[in-house]
Amino acid sequence: MRRHDRGVHHTMVTEVIEAITTLKKDERLGAMITVIDGPDIGSVVVVDRSDGRIAGDEAPWFGEDIISDANDLMDREESKSLVYGDRRIFIDTIAPSPIMLIFGAGHIAQPLSLFARELGFRVVVADARATWATPERFPNVDELIVAWPDAVFDHIAPDRRTYVVLLSHDSRFEVPVFDAVHGKPIRYLGAMGSRRTHGLRVDRLAAEGWTVEQIDTIHGPIGLDLKGKSPAETAIAILAEVIRVRYGAGSAISLRGTDAAIHNT
Repeated sequence: MRRHDRGVHHTMVTEVIEAITTLKKDERLGAMITVIDGPDIGSVVVVDRSDGRIAGDEAPWFGEDIISDANDLMDREESKSLVYGDRRIFIDTIAPSPIMLIFGAGHIAQPLSLFARELGFRVVVADARATWATPERFPNVDELIVAWPDAVFDHIAPDRRTYVVLLSHDSRFEVPVFDAVHGKPIRYLGAMGSRRTHGLRVDRLAAEGWTVEQIDTIHGPIGLDLKGKSPAETAIAILAEVIRVRYGAGSAISLRGTDAAIHNT
């Protein structure tokens, strides 16, 4: 490699590293897209999901088909190698930690917050009842807020990496939560309650101007039907639904007797 070429390559590598560092620092969704086989092997482009390409080679191979596939993979927080003509390209998604906002510090919230941390969520638990929202009951959460939901949304703006779990259907919790997330591009909104409670909720939200499409995004009653009974089992049912929504795939049925991919391997 000539000295000039080495200098250009070093500059490109530096730009790529800085772009990836910036994506992670700013907690933005993006991807590093690399040719791993075929012409232009080693060529790299880093993209920001919101703003498009931000660093890398001139990359004449970087076409609309790759951009479309990369956007789909980023939205599912998935990485994959794909073939385009005579090139194999690896799309490596760089995803910020998702945020789970848990409203209601009851018995289900304890295992839910613990398991969610294990899944890589930044977990915030909020409850206005100081006797429930204690560090002793929630020693491992990222943030514990003893206040009504309005205080949470005063400093956390719900966005596409936000997962909201409402474990109380007390109107003092529920109304401000639904008001705060209405029309926001959050990834998940689940609400505790019976089918009758959810039916009443739907009627109220419709009267408040929620569209049918917006109401259909609410997971209520919350969780998958696992027939669990304990708080921990209920938390698992909720997180199973969250995982399915997070990656936008999966049937949530038993793998036995199917030819579906085994645990995405």
